[in-house]
Amino acid sequence: MAELPKDATQLFDEMVPKGLAAHPDKAREVNAIYAFKISGDGGGEWTCDLTANPPTCVRGDTGKAQCTIEVAHDDFKQMLTDPNAGMQLYFQGKLRVSGDPMLAMKLQQFFDLARDV
Repeated sequence: MAELPKDATQLFDEMVPKGLAAHPDKAREVNAIYAFKISGDGGGEWTCDLTANPPTCVRGDTGKAQCTIEVAHDDFKQMLTDPNAGMQLYFQGKLRVSGDPMLAMKLQQFFDLARDV
């Protein structure tokens, strides 16, 4: 398993695109379009389209997301190191999920792609 990213920018600009390129079939199994809105230092906005062929991860919100994740950067980093943190942050009101909540359950599968390069 690769090392953890230092911030969301490294994850979405470098690691996720490499993971999608290396495992396009696994990405399409997730079969979702996610928007990530990460506030604070090291954050930003990205859209990851795992339905596309090939799957893509681009900066900005394309407006096509089926599931949008909004979280502060420090909390996002906690989610990357602790798979159980997402649920805790959600119930604390620090993680907002809009759109299809079932797709949020597939996020761990998605992040595993980025780590598996």
